[in-house]
Amino acid sequence: MWTTAILVIGGLTLSSYYVRSVENGFDQRLHVHLKTIVARVADGTFQSADPGSFGEPRFEIPLSGWYWQITRIDRDPPEATTSKSLFEEQLPRLGASGADGQASVREGYAAGPEGRRLRIVERIIDLGQDGRYLISIGAASNEIDKDVANFNFALLVCFVLLGLGLVITTGFQVKFGLKPLARIRAQLVEIRNGDRARLDGAFPREIAPLAGELNALIDSNRQIVERARTHVGNLAHGLKTPLSVIANEANAGDGAFAEKVREQAVLMRRQIDHHLERARLSAGIAFAGESAEVKPVVEGLARAIEKIHRDRAIEVEISIAEPLRMRCERQDLEEMVGNLVDNAFKWANAKVAITVEASPEATKAQPSARLTVDDDGPGLTDAQFSEVMARGRRLDETKPGSGLGLAIVNELAAMYGGSVELRRSAMGGLRCELTLPTV
Repeated sequence: MWTTAILVIGGLTLSSYYVRSVENGFDQRLHVHLKTIVARVADGTFQSADPGSFGEPRFEIPLSGWYWQITRIDRDPPEATTSKSLFEEQLPRLGASGADGQASVREGYAAGPEGRRLRIVERIIDLGQDGRYLISIGAASNEIDKDVANFNFALLVCFVLLGLGLVITTGFQVKFGLKPLARIRAQLVEIRNGDRARLDGAFPREIAPLAGELNALIDSNRQIVERARTHVGNLAHGLKTPLSVIANEANAGDGAFAEKVREQAVLMRRQIDHHLERARLSAGIAFAGESAEVKPVVEGLARAIEKIHRDRAIEVEISIAEPLRMRCERQDLEEMVGNLVDNAFKWANAKVAITVEASPEATKAQPSARLTVDDDGPGLTDAQFSEVMARGRRLDETKPGSGLGLAIVNELAAMYGGSVELRRSAMGGLRCELTLPTV
């Protein structure tokens, strides 16, 4: 766009300059004849029976496009002597009558015989007692127009070719000059996928500082994540020691209380180990290559949760369109699906439906699948949709749970590049849609 704008402005400037140059050259020819006629008028020879052609044969040819006219403007009406080419016509005036001095010269365009556009130069001379005269020379401007048109055509062709050349050259510069940036982008994709640790290879000196800063940023992030991972490990190990003491004390005792303490201690240890492993995975981006098949996870969890709630006789309907593998660790997939299904069973009246299908927003470059869990329970109000996603928020204290389920699902889905959305279900209750990338 800038190239086009600059070329258009340059072309208009050159064309305007050339028009003035052609007009000046044409005017010089007319001024030669004007001076000749002025000299003839000054010595009185123009009053002869045949003034002549003044060196231009076209002054003798009727309506040839070249004309002269001598008008005595100090008489009323003015008396005019014209070239034979005017053929009883007269040239128009460019200036106002009686308002000009002896040396006044004008140049301009006007309509002449047969409506043709003429380039006219005129001059007023005052001979005192011999009279005051307006001398005009006119010639058809088609010579100027043709010359300018030829120049504009040649200029247009040259500037179009020049513009195309500039665009092609710029295209090659962008294509080959930005290749190092394309290589950096490809390597960054590999780093994000866990296939490469940092940028490597030789880069041009203009790009090398960028590559160096990116490597420094990657190293800094790795150190930050490593420190966070270490802190998580330290915290977990710090919890394991008192947890072992609690478990040992519970093992030494008998009764329902001791049994409950042992059960919860085992559960806490399992959760600590699980979150330690998750911290390791998220810190090392190792989950990029992990995947889990959806069907066995969904069917296994549905059977297990159905047994837990067998006293309520809730019907489970599972629909899986095709075998799909979601890009996440199996244990995390089980936790996400388990939380959603368990939540649906808690609130359902008689039926829970689980559907797995390719996401409508999926593309070839970014395939994804959507797992939908519907129930026929009471559902949520508009105000509760955002409130229920808050960590630890429970809308009904009469139901068992910690209020962390949906928040954990949301965090895990975001970690794997997915999302969780809550909607109204066609069954009347709540619909939970879990979208995750697929392999």
